[in-house]
Amino acid sequence: MKTLHTDIAILGAGTAGLAAYRAAKAAGKRALLIEGGPYGTTCARVGCMPSKLLIAAAEAAHQAAHTVPFGVYVEGEVTVNGEEVMDRVKRERDRFVGFVLEGVENIPAEDKIRGYARFESDTVLRVDDHTEIHASRVVIATGSRPSVPPPFRALGDRLVLNDDVFAWDDLPRRVAVFGPGVIGLELGQALARLGVEVRVFGVSGSLGGISDPQVRHSARKIFQQEFYLDPDARVLETQRVGDEVEVRYVALDNTERTERFDYALVATGRRPNVDGLGLENTSLQLNAQGVPLFDRDTMQAGESAIFIAGDANADAPLLHEAADEGRIAGENAARYPEVRQGLRRAPLAVVFSDPQIALAGQGHARLTPGTFVTGEVDFGDQGRSRVMLKNRGLLHVYADIASGRFLGAEMVGPSAEHIGHLLAWAVQQELTVARMLEMPFYHPVIEEGLRTALRDAAAKLARAQEALRQVEAEDAAA
Repeated sequence: MKTLHTDIAILGAGTAGLAAYRAAKAAGKRALLIEGGPYGTTCARVGCMPSKLLIAAAEAAHQAAHTVPFGVYVEGEVTVNGEEVMDRVKRERDRFVGFVLEGVENIPAEDKIRGYARFESDTVLRVDDHTEIHASRVVIATGSRPSVPPPFRALGDRLVLNDDVFAWDDLPRRVAVFGPGVIGLELGQALARLGVEVRVFGVSGSLGGISDPQVRHSARKIFQQEFYLDPDARVLETQRVGDEVEVRYVALDNTERTERFDYALVATGRRPNVDGLGLENTSLQLNAQGVPLFDRDTMQAGESAIFIAGDANADAPLLHEAADEGRIAGENAARYPEVRQGLRRAPLAVVFSDPQIALAGQGHARLTPGTFVTGEVDFGDQGRSRVMLKNRGLLHVYADIASGRFLGAEMVGPSAEHIGHLLAWAVQQELTVARMLEMPFYHPVIEEGLRTALRDAAAKLARAQEALRQVEAEDAAA
């Protein structure tokens, strides 16, 4: 057993861990990066990038098959070569992973430890059976893994996760997708557009992370026109039959059906990789899921010398958030016991479906009824969207009645990834709706739809504020 001493030990070499390592080294501290799994971030290997590669192929196929409404006719049928699609996905995926690996290779060998770490105490770690590390501070950045409900585990190799999809050499014929969250919705639609027969099943009506009931209803209707989607499905039974998955369910028309699929793609969420860390040997307080309680502004767990960042803390499992959290954790670990609040950006999430989904700032579910107004635009008749035959979707913007400040938005519609950025910037700058309407809007662009929603919010704000003034005047008179 080898013994090492360091200022900061970082558990995990993903997005958050690498950011923490760079911040610690920039502060002049000794740091060890401990990783037991393959190098290469979740985003590059099995997340953001390979999924967008599959979606890009799906969009190409969809666009090629839908030119007639423009008066453009393509002779012959559009065909999808599954082997070539997956070959490009894997080649480009490996290229992105290569960039990450190149960065890891440039880290000095003495700063990298291979193996899985467990806490012996707050500041003593054991890596497998070969190294004991005494660290003044520790950053947990161990990421997350797919969560598979027990009923699906009996499906064996007919059960696939999003990680497995990007290892396919060819596209299957039929796939049942369980979970219409970000991953399930993106991959389900992409596979459907590539010619795979798809059924997407959900529970409780959830869809793409949307909390606004009207926006969610709009999204549901749009996607159901393209592929089978039941966000509140009644799945009666799933079982393996030979090399197929048999699913018995109550369909949207309320009839019971039994169908077989090549695979069941389970996208029912992810769980943080903290259960094998020996946290019971630390002084940390844990929540019901076994995750350390921490301050999201400093990433510090309690008053301890332990910090937690990225998917491991289950707070905001997004790449840009993981990078920010890793940097904050690394900087505060370096200056511990003096810790400072780091920059936490306005919430922003995007689903790369078609139409896209964007969530910026405070979502509908987090707002207090009676304190805000909702501005709306339906993209059905929005000029530029109709020109491009992208006129589907709904945008809701939320504004505080008392101050007129823009609070957030939920959207399904064209160019949501870009509009979402504009709205997140507005939230972070604490702009009012009136101030946003002073900004330039070119013509004809999809962003004019945003202006329509903001004008609707401004009119509702004026009415709500006038009503508030009348109530205050009546109270004063009484």
